[in-house]
Parts: sequence; structure tokens; C-alpha cells
Amino acid sequence: MYAIIRSGGKQYRAEVGSTIDVDRLPQEVGDSIEISDVLLVANDDEARIGQPRVKGASVTATVVEQFRGKKIIVYKYRQRTNYRRKQGHRQYYTRLRIEDIKG
Repeated sequence: MYAIIRSGGKQYRAEVGSTIDVDRLPQEVGDSIEISDVLLVANDDEARIGQPRVKGASVTATVVEQFRGKKIIVYKYRQRTNYRRKQGHRQYYTRLRIEDIKG
């Protein structure tokens, strides 16, 4: 059984026991959260697709850690104008462990 959930404007495939990395959430490590923005719930032979959400479906997850991703380099350059800008960025993430899928 798996579900497609939406968090932070992005969609993720959630299976029981797996971990997913979503954009930072304001919960503490060890907190349990319930995500009700479920777009699809599927078993082996059937799938329930929401319009836009599946009614009564929810995913329960536990916050495993808060961390930052790898650094990316943003480099801007315009030729013949002596314009060069180098900037780094590290995105904040929350790692969730999926505990239960209801729906």
C-alpha cells in the first residue's frame, strides 16, 4: 500500500516504513504529524484518486531529523560587462518516517 501526498507544494510517494525528505516543517524531532493532503491511495489491485484530495485519508509520520542539504553554487555571469556573482545555498529539509496510511 502506498499514498501520494503533498507537502510544501511538492508531491511524494509514501509507503509504510519508508523515509522521505520534505521541505522544512516546524515540528521537533520525535513529534508525530498527520498529513491530510493525500492525493492518491493505492493497494495492489485498486487505487483511490482524489478530486483533488481523497476524503477521509491521512498519513501519519514521525519526524526523524531536521537537516540541511548539499550546497549548490549559483553563479551569474554576463559576458563583456565584468559582471560575476557567486553565491551558495543550502536548503533546509525535514526527514519523515511513514508510520501509517489510513484511507
